[in-house]
Amino acid sequence: MRRLHISLLLLLMAAGSGCAGTGSIVAVNPPAPLPATLTATATLTPTTTQTATPTPTQTQTPTATATATPTATLTRTPTPTPTPDPATLVNGVPLEAFIVMPPEVQANVRAIFARGQQLGRNPHAFSKLGDSVSLTSHYFARFDQRGRYNLGIYEGLQPTIDFYHDSFERFGLATRIGLHAWIPFKPGLADLDVCKPDEHMVACEFRLHNPSILLIRLGTNDTAPGDAFERAIAFAIGYSIDNGVIPVIVTKSDRYEGDNRHNESMRKLAAEYAVPLWDFDLVASSLPDRGLGGDAVHLTMYGFNDYTDPATLTFGYPLSDLTGLMMLDAIRRTTGQEPPG
Repeated sequence: MRRLHISLLLLLMAAGSGCAGTGSIVAVNPPAPLPATLTATATLTPTTTQTATPTPTQTQTPTATATATPTATLTRTPTPTPTPDPATLVNGVPLEAFIVMPPEVQANVRAIFARGQQLGRNPHAFSKLGDSVSLTSHYFARFDQRGRYNLGIYEGLQPTIDFYHDSFERFGLATRIGLHAWIPFKPGLADLDVCKPDEHMVACEFRLHNPSILLIRLGTNDTAPGDAFERAIAFAIGYSIDNGVIPVIVTKSDRYEGDNRHNESMRKLAAEYAVPLWDFDLVASSLPDRGLGGDAVHLTMYGFNDYTDPATLTFGYPLSDLTGLMMLDAIRRTTGQEPPG
C-alpha cells in the first residue's frame, strides 16, 4: 500500500514537470528508503484487567449461645407446726392420747349403738360400773348441777352435758364400795329392793336406766393373783355388746394390785374387742402422785369444777370429770347424735 502511494507521487511529479514548461524545477528530496521489511510491532497498551477486589466473605459473628440460667433451687420454707387448740389438751397431754378411739373402734361403736337402738336403748343415758371411786358426789355429779362447774376453754363440751343430762348425778345399781370385778355379774348380789332375784347388778341397771353406754371402772379391789380380773372385764365387755350398750374401759391411777397389770389387761382388752379406752392412768401421770390422796387409792377432791382456774386440774376428780366428759363427747359425735334443740 505504501509502495503504490510512492509510485503515484513520482508519476504526478513527472507530469508536473512537463506542464510547467520553462518553470523552475523544484527538486524534491526522495524519502529515505524504507526498510525492505517493515515489521510493525504493535505496542499493545496493556488492557487494564480490572481485578475485582474480592468482596470479603462476611465472617458470620457466631450467634451467642444463651447460657441457661440455672433454675433456682427452691429453699423449702419449713411448714410451721400448727399450734394445737388448747381445748384439745389437758395438762399438756393431747386428747387422742387418752381418748383412744381409732377408726376400727369408731366403726364398732356405731355398730353397737345401732344394735342398741333396735333394742330400744336410750341414746341420752349412760351408766357407771365401779367401786368406791365411782360412788361419790365428786365423780361426774357436778355436770348435772348448774353452778358447780365452769368449762372455760372446754365450753364446746356443753352440748354433751346437755345430751346426757340426768346420768351424771346417777350412781345406779352397778356401783358399790369395795366391788370386785366378778361381783356385778353374779345373780342374787344385786339390790333386792329394786332388782329381781335372778338379776345381777348390771342386768338390773340396764333394765332400770336403759343406757346406751357403760363406763367400766374397776380393778382397785382385785388384788388376787391370776387372770380372774381380766376374765371378768372380758365378760363385762361381751355382755354389754350383746345388749347393745357401748362398753368404755377406764384405766385407774392407783397401783393397789402391786404393779400395773390391771391397766395393761384393760388396754389389751379394749384393743382386742375394739371398744373405747378412756386411759385415765395416762393423763393422771400429769398430776403429783397421779392424782391420788394419802391412801394411794382414792382421787383427790376439789370443791368446784372451775376449769378457768389452773388449780382445778391439779386434783384427781376434776381431771377425771373433764377427761370422762371428753370420752362421752367423742362417742356422741361418733354415733352422730345431736344435743337437744
